[in-house]
Amino acid sequence: MTITRRHMAFAGALALGASVLLPSSPTSAQSTDAAAVADAVATLTKAMLAANKAELDTLVADQLSYGHSGGVIQTKAEFVDVIASKKTVYKSIVLSDQTVAVAGNAAIVRHAWASESESGGKSTLSKIGVLQVWQKQGASWKLLARQAFKP
Repeated sequence: MTITRRHMAFAGALALGASVLLPSSPTSAQSTDAAAVADAVATLTKAMLAANKAELDTLVADQLSYGHSGGVIQTKAEFVDVIASKKTVYKSIVLSDQTVAVAGNAAIVRHAWASESESGGKSTLSKIGVLQVWQKQGASWKLLARQAFKP
């Protein structure tokens, strides 16, 4: 049997159509979750800049352990209160070199953080590295742990 271009086109169309019917692969699900985690990180950054208490409460797990590069560790209540009460005001936050690795219902995010903030009338410029652990709770990704470090 001679294979013509029509046979090849038909086989290609059949393969493409069949791929749509197959369940999504774990890799596809992971990339969807990775995109959702990256969106959650961006939303958290915006909520910090806006001092949006409701959004911070939604994005952060009740069991949060939030570590600063200077060694201070905060609970969810402490983290949200410092920002929402404007004890610390973030004027800018720039994240770069971000990576997201999903493992089941957990995700590890690493990025460089550059920010300008004000606390107690004192302005601070920060350039640190950050490791975050996000956990899928229901349909939402929530920040479970964060540790900053000096690069």
